[in-house]
Amino acid sequence: MGLTGFGVFFLLFGMVLFFDKALLAIGNILFVAGLAFVIGLERTFKFFFQRHKSKATSFFLGGVVVVLIGWPIIGVVLEIYGFFLLFRGFFPVAVGFIRRVPVLGPYSTSQGLVE
Repeated sequence: MGLTGFGVFFLLFGMVLFFDKALLAIGNILFVAGLAFVIGLERTFKFFFQRHKSKATSFFLGGVVVVLIGWPIIGVVLEIYGFFLLFRGFFPVAVGFIRRVPVLGPYSTSQGLVE
């Protein structure tokens, strides 16, 4: 979890510092390595290389490669698009979880604090 967290931190910090190539590259490597350690190498490989996720995987991993080559803005745009394509099935689960958290739940509904 730490590697994934540091990866996200370095990615965000790299974007805040005007798309710093080195920070984005470190963030990408840490995020992918952390994901592999959290869910395992085999499950990571199966997740990324499913036939119906080939477009999303190519955008995400292509963005990582483009950042490592040295074009950070184009690479980050490709990564973000690939990330949303890869994890779009997870977003409803995350929203459902946030709605059940006591502090965040009331703010996640359209009604606000009124129930």
